[in-house]
Amino acid sequence: MKKISLNNSYKAVVIGGSAGSFQGVVKILAQLPKGFPLPIIMCLHRLKHVRNGFVEALSIKSVVQVTEPHDKENIKKGSVYLAPANYHMSVELGHSFALSTEEMVNNSRPAIDITLSSCAFVYKEKLVGILLSGANKDGALGMKHIHDRNGLTIVQEPTECMIDTMPKAALAATEIDYVMKVDQIVEFLKELDKQYR
Repeated sequence: MKKISLNNSYKAVVIGGSAGSFQGVVKILAQLPKGFPLPIIMCLHRLKHVRNGFVEALSIKSVVQVTEPHDKENIKKGSVYLAPANYHMSVELGHSFALSTEEMVNNSRPAIDITLSSCAFVYKEKLVGILLSGANKDGALGMKHIHDRNGLTIVQEPTECMIDTMPKAALAATEIDYVMKVDQIVEFLKELDKQYR
């Protein structure tokens, strides 16, 4: 299991989740340290025809405004981004977003695997990947790509999940550095924040 090292300054956090993950995401965003220095890139399964309300619901509790990025938008430190409904969201070299409406992956658009895998390609060992509750295997391959590029991987404790399929699929697919409850993930991010103070 990896330890957070002061010698490894992470550049981004990516979070994936599906059924049962909303409350966990809300708790993480509500308890982020003010001025958290890293961009947080989130891909959550959501209803493709419901474009309003989701971001607002997250932003109400979040200490940082949550936004849906535009295609080619640059990624900024300390910002929280959410994949728009019915769009795949990738991160490109140069730290900008790419949105697409290509075919669904794992019956999902946005697909968590696409977001996680692209983040792994760009950020390599400077990435923290977090996978929460969910009802399918989307995200497992992305977590493997993060591990293979020496990023740090965390899954939500399956016994805490509303639906444990997603974290269990990741645990079966690759070596995971930490299995944590949401409260522990919050503490982890607070410790990570201290590196930059």
